[in-house]
Amino acid sequence: MTGPYTNHLAAWRTFRHMTQEELALKVGCSVASIGHWETGARKLTSKWLPALAEALNTSPGYILDHDPNDLPTAILDVWASIPSDDRPRALEMLKVFAKTGTDG
Repeated sequence: MTGPYTNHLAAWRTFRHMTQEELALKVGCSVASIGHWETGARKLTSKWLPALAEALNTSPGYILDHDPNDLPTAILDVWASIPSDDRPRALEMLKVFAKTGTDG
């Protein structure tokens, strides 16, 4: 990052094997905007962050706070493959699993 607004947009874009042009087209912004956000020259706003997160199959918070290369990618890939309408139910199942473990 060269600017004051740090995020992990470039890492997520690369992780999803997308070019700046592909991402810009998918979210309806300019390639220059993608570049400014990736370098931190401009802050990611609530106007663009949800669209970027959806395009990258992640959450806004993950773009801001987590490099995908530091996360368990198998889980991220499975999560990305779950249709968005089914994600709340999948999350509840994971919470139950976390409480009970594999006993039983």
